[in-house]
Amino acid sequence: MADKRIELADKITKQYIVVQIGSEKYGIDIGYVDNIVRMQKITRVPKAQTYFKGIINLRGEIVPVMSVRTKMGLEDDVFTNASRIIILKIEDRGALGIIVDEVNEVVTLCEDEIDKVSSSSRYAKDSFINGIGKNGDELISLFEINAIIDEKDNS
Repeated sequence: MADKRIELADKITKQYIVVQIGSEKYGIDIGYVDNIVRMQKITRVPKAQTYFKGIINLRGEIVPVMSVRTKMGLEDDVFTNASRIIILKIEDRGALGIIVDEVNEVVTLCEDEIDKVSSSSRYAKDSFINGIGKNGDELISLFEINAIIDEKDNS
């Protein structure tokens, strides 16, 4: 019986917020997520990169907001009632909002349910993925947050 408990304790799990962008599901490590807010007025900022949509005022804090779709080279965002801005807190960067089409659920994945992906793909959007999570029979592309928030323009 004790061996069973040790085996479970050895399995490292991580929680991911599953979001929808287009027809695909992506996972965001919950450790980066500070808040999820409804879509609101985004104030444009002149001369910003195309994927930066502007800034929002979140309870007195100015938060830059970016479009993951634009950054990954997908078609423009279409805002619906399900659209959300996920506020990420990055240690040395402060807050950053990313626009997603929909927030689905929170899943817990063990290390053995995640397949690492090599970053040698020729598709720009694949450089933002660090693994594929298997949740039942559903596959979830797991975001590499640091690649997404990196300032360089990949388009």
